[in-house]
Amino acid sequence: MSRRSKTLSCPDEQATGNIAEALGAGLRPGDTVLLEGGIGAGKTFFARHLIQSLLLVPEDVPSPTYTLVQVYDAAPGEIWHCDLYRLSDPSQCIELGLEDAFDTAICLVEWPDRLGSLAPVGALTITLAATGTEGARALELSWTDPKWETRLEGVAT
Repeated sequence: MSRRSKTLSCPDEQATGNIAEALGAGLRPGDTVLLEGGIGAGKTFFARHLIQSLLLVPEDVPSPTYTLVQVYDAAPGEIWHCDLYRLSDPSQCIELGLEDAFDTAICLVEWPDRLGSLAPVGALTITLAATGTEGARALELSWTDPKWETRLEGVAT
């Protein structure tokens, strides 16, 4: 499968939040979104907006930096929000139950490089980067699974 990509420019936080919500509307259990970018790139901000747009009951969505995983009940199914920054070996991801969650839940994974070979082949990768203007972000979306073509149709700035 060939890798496809799409780059989006977000002039402010509202635009980034809108993209997260539009993407969330098409997610289903078994979908994984890998969120890449340095510290402060907006990975948690993006995940928070996506999750809050799908929750059955509104609630706070904290960063899972210390808990590693936060699980939410959402309209399309369970959402796992993972921050793997503190992990040092892919085997620790197995201990968290991520392999099963990749099949049964919507998974949003920050610091996906910690997954190693456990990263789902059909995942959507979103690389976030600050652009130098406060609140602005560049998002590069890349994928190999053809399902993302239709899921991303309504996702634009």
